[in-house]
Amino acid sequence: MKTRLSLLALSVVLTLAACVGVYLYQKQPQRQGDIRLAGLQAPVQVDYDARGVPHLQAQNEADLYRALGYVHAQDRLFQMELMRRLARGELAEVLGKALVPTDALFRSLRIAERATRMAQRQDRQGATWQALQAYLQGVNAWQAEHRPMEFDLLGITPRPFTAEDTFSIAGYLAYSFAAAFRTEPALTYIRDQLGSDYLRVFDLDWQPTGSVAAPLATADWRGLEHLARTSHEALQLTGIAQFEGSNAWAVSGSHTRSGKPLLAGDPHISFAVPSVWYEAELSAPGFNLYGHHLALTPFALLGHNAEFAWSLTMFQNDDVDLVREQVNPANSEQVLIDGRWQLLERRAESIAVKGEPAQVIELRRSAHGPIVNRVLGDSAGDAPIALWWAFLETENPILDGFYQINRAASLTQMREAASKIHAPGLNLVWANAAGDIGWWAAAQLPIRPDGVNPAFLLDGSSHAADKLGFRPFSDNPQEENPARGYVVSANAQPPGEVAIPGYYNLADRGRRLDQRLREGGTQWDTARSQALQREVGSDYGPRTLAPLLPTLRRVAEGDRQQALVQALADWQGDYPLESTAATLFNQFLYELAFAALHDELGDTWFEVLLGTRAIDAALPRLAADASSPWWQNRHEPSASGREAVVRLAWQRSLSHLQALYGEDPAGWHWGQAHTLTHHHPLGAKKPLNLLLDIGPFEAPGSHEVPNNLSAKIGPAPWPVTYGPSTRRVIDFAHPQLARTLNPVGQSGVPFDRHYADQAQAYITGQDFPARQPTEDGQSTLRLLPANPSQQE
Repeated sequence: MKTRLSLLALSVVLTLAACVGVYLYQKQPQRQGDIRLAGLQAPVQVDYDARGVPHLQAQNEADLYRALGYVHAQDRLFQMELMRRLARGELAEVLGKALVPTDALFRSLRIAERATRMAQRQDRQGATWQALQAYLQGVNAWQAEHRPMEFDLLGITPRPFTAEDTFSIAGYLAYSFAAAFRTEPALTYIRDQLGSDYLRVFDLDWQPTGSVAAPLATADWRGLEHLARTSHEALQLTGIAQFEGSNAWAVSGSHTRSGKPLLAGDPHISFAVPSVWYEAELSAPGFNLYGHHLALTPFALLGHNAEFAWSLTMFQNDDVDLVREQVNPANSEQVLIDGRWQLLERRAESIAVKGEPAQVIELRRSAHGPIVNRVLGDSAGDAPIALWWAFLETENPILDGFYQINRAASLTQMREAASKIHAPGLNLVWANAAGDIGWWAAAQLPIRPDGVNPAFLLDGSSHAADKLGFRPFSDNPQEENPARGYVVSANAQPPGEVAIPGYYNLADRGRRLDQRLREGGTQWDTARSQALQREVGSDYGPRTLAPLLPTLRRVAEGDRQQALVQALADWQGDYPLESTAATLFNQFLYELAFAALHDELGDTWFEVLLGTRAIDAALPRLAADASSPWWQNRHEPSASGREAVVRLAWQRSLSHLQALYGEDPAGWHWGQAHTLTHHHPLGAKKPLNLLLDIGPFEAPGSHEVPNNLSAKIGPAPWPVTYGPSTRRVIDFAHPQLARTLNPVGQSGVPFDRHYADQAQAYITGQDFPARQPTEDGQSTLRLLPANPSQQE
């Protein structure tokens, strides 16, 4: 009897396993054989290389983009679905009520409205629109006959993808670049609640009288806390990549071993599964491009061919103003603008919530823009905060710009294409086989009234929030074929006579790249560029520690602690896996920030500030300023002063690391504390994380070093949140040997062999040829016209 039961149980298990296997097999991409695709005029051949990258050969442009949409969808449809839902405020419908605040935030940003207007403005006969429509038809053709596993798990009902969805994702891109949502409320709070002395550490051009005519009430600050926190959490909750920074440089032939220009680039983006970029090579008569594509975007945002190549970094110009409106005491529906009480526009929207009744929110708008705090609930307070955002206020023909960038072969063509990118602000770094190199900061830069500092909330009742137009593109920072023989971009404040407000990264990373690129006698090639992309050091740590070392020597107790201080003094600011000084410095940096800042800021504003770039500038300046008011402890006056705070931070650092990694500092390895896990959006639901997440991997590098594998300032351990989203090097002596990689895998389909096949290579600093020779594992898919009479 027991034997029969055992055999029955085994049979059930095997049957279930077989069913699961068949189910998963049916979800896998098809990379060989023949498929008939409606709308094709002629066959399209798709050769897949060993990394699963498609190389498409079509006989005309419409077929090329229709085929791209089809193969892109079979690898990344769930990513497309989630990104459009995020941008349009529709996540709660499939992920539940926890995403209602995120949906409310994105509805308040009015991205969907703007996307509709952008789509309506397109020339229906233009090449850009025709290519987009062909691509979307390909995406929808695949979706019509297939359903990703995630759709089944979440109960997603497929619906066609539209041009409005593509433009909405452009809005998401602009939002993810906009640091103002988190930074401006925090800096305004510090100015108005703590005072001007506390702003010295941020290195801001502070206006003594401020731009806000009157301080905000306590309730209003609670609302801004909510706004800043929701903005910070919005992308984390969904596991969708956020754009954070980047490196790029181009070197002229006079400084390369080959005598031809060289381009290197690695945009820094939050890690997720799948990764942000979809690689594909597109070929049609008169056109060839190896490109990196964003979800639902037919035109490559990074690309190269035999004639030209480009990369992107974030410009990080401040294209967002938060405006505090003055409410009429006699009528709460009115705000004071241009000396007159003006009615707020209002309308209700319904947010669908999975498994629960829909939630209705009220969207409001003033003449300055949408009101972004009221939708977040009762804690928002009484002062409406309006959003002026370049993405909403500029024509922004960004899709036309990238269509042209994909085809630009000269400086003149690239300059013209770059001028069409209005928001978000991007740096385009470019090189071509003819010998040119160039860099353009692409954005429409608003002209603000004299004396206005947009780092703070602006007063809507004055003229501080006015915009006097936009600067011409010729005023933007840019360089073409400079005499020094290279251009470099790393998110730092650009040079130029025109002051451009922004939330720029510190100069440490850019300075390290610049130092290397101008080393006398260096002849640059692919290997040297790859080594620079993998460098794991900068001056940030040593320059932050330098003014504190005498104090640390005084507070360190005993020979063992003195030895640790000496290790920090000898540390070069690098982050290899085996470093223990890197681990100690990063724990000390957090404890120093907490001991100095938390008593003034409290839990929420302290966490918000740690999520901004402002903290990076603040901590080295704080360390060097013994008289800063931040050293005073509001709760324990006896623990005030720089030496007392340093002593407390030092002892807390040692206690924390000892508790985690043992008493012996020799075991405090950076790789043990600093790890990278690529999270799938559904990995937050255990045990799905065991099936869908990729990692953890011990990770070298750190924040603001060339290999910018970054974690938020905080206590150990440090999970890496963003870093190089690809590493590309193109030497125009041999552009067919260009190098590239994906941080996880080309496919976003779980259990596909290309789901995570590059993850180990990525963390160890390897890369691959973009055009791989014929080898084992290569396959060919033929897409054929639905009508056999059209087939050749």
